[in-house]
Amino acid sequence: MDPDENLRGWAERSGEFSPAYYAQIGSNEVSETLATVFEYYVREDAAILEVGCSSGRHLAHLRDNGFKNLTGIDINDESFDVMADQYPKLAATGTFYTGAIENVLSEFSENAFDVIYSVETLQHIHPENARVFDELARVTSDLLITAENEGNSPQRGREGAEMSYVHDEFPIYYRDWERVFSDLGLAQLVCEPSNRDTVRVFRVP
Repeated sequence: MDPDENLRGWAERSGEFSPAYYAQIGSNEVSETLATVFEYYVREDAAILEVGCSSGRHLAHLRDNGFKNLTGIDINDESFDVMADQYPKLAATGTFYTGAIENVLSEFSENAFDVIYSVETLQHIHPENARVFDELARVTSDLLITAENEGNSPQRGREGAEMSYVHDEFPIYYRDWERVFSDLGLAQLVCEPSNRDTVRVFRVP
């Protein structure tokens, strides 16, 4: 799958894994873990960005826990219609951008956000668009948090097992996230595996 095809697939997504699909699921274990991390490390007035926010279920959970300076990016413009219906307070008070995160991040100044996080979004970034990781480090002033599916196989991320397909439809690229962001100068503070995702918290020195 080439990068443009990958992006189109998410921009036009309906049914399973669409904004409406995630809104129906609502907050989950990752939402709770994020809220716990934020409570420990993040001021309530911090500027927070979620990349790949979809219809906003994780942002809405953070808002319910006292964090109000919230921004989101999603490539699927249906995300924000669903958000307005399902999470109207979030939609009314947050700031949201439609587009590929590879493009939108370049519009922000250095250190524009105190905290940036991703939930099962960076795992879908095509290798040709890996420059987005540099952009994430550039616009984060304090914390970068990843909650990505890192796989259960002992072969995860090794030669010959760098990716898999979900339903033979779209790719997950398995990466060593500690190495990706430590190579960009960030320090890993937390690594918390769950049944599905691994939450990692990185700090900008």
